[in-house]
Amino acid sequence: MKVGLISSDPGHPVLAATAALLEQRGHEVEAVSPEGTESARPVAELADVYLLKARTPRALALAGELERRGAPVVNSAAATELCQDRMRMADLARAAGLPFAATAAAGRLSELADAAYPFVVKSRRSRRHDLVARVDGPARLRELAERWPEEPVVTQPFVPGTGWDQKLWVIDGQVFAARRRSELASASGESGRAQDWEPPAGRAALALRVGEVFGLDVYGVDLLDGPAESVIVDVNAFPGVRGRPGAPEALAALAERVAAERGRAPAGRGL
Repeated sequence: MKVGLISSDPGHPVLAATAALLEQRGHEVEAVSPEGTESARPVAELADVYLLKARTPRALALAGELERRGAPVVNSAAATELCQDRMRMADLARAAGLPFAATAAAGRLSELADAAYPFVVKSRRSRRHDLVARVDGPARLRELAERWPEEPVVTQPFVPGTGWDQKLWVIDGQVFAARRRSELASASGESGRAQDWEPPAGRAALALRVGEVFGLDVYGVDLLDGPAESVIVDVNAFPGVRGRPGAPEALAALAERVAAERGRAPAGRGL
């Protein structure tokens, strides 16, 4: 079996550990960098399955082209792209009955008018180093607008909760979890290191339901304790899942399963 890793950082701890496991089992692993390419043309011979870790526009275009050529991609390009748009994400989740935080499109940050403080402002497009900040008043809003004047954003009500972020990661139905002090609940904006945490059965079930709704096999769910129930504040396609024992094994098993279940006729070389 041949596994392709679509990532600009194949040395990422989880990917590297997964690749090592697959190679120990006799599989071939190939890193496929989407950067610097305009399409999937550099991929002459298809792998049996691709793991889509990168989420840049070029990575999504590459994954989409590989799918059109018949290769299974985890997660799919469409599911990954949906999770890039926080407004689409919120709309889908709430339509499916998931307890997702009330999310409103607010245009560009420089155009955002005063709202009911405190609230949380986020980049509409989820990506590395995007904007996620708590806004306690007009001064903070002006500060952020000066730094991110053209940034399209969404807003969510601030949920005080317990001051802990609850991070749940799912790989092919296996739930991994941790919690950490929320940087949004801290006056200093600093968050603590992740701590081991065993989620209650209801929250694990909620995380699994997210995968069904969004069509994801590898994903993360960020939860907060709301006044009456847990509140989902974000969903991430193929997060890092760092430091979770068993995660590389689950990812390797997923790659093997998908390749076996989605067998295809041998593809020709080139497009």
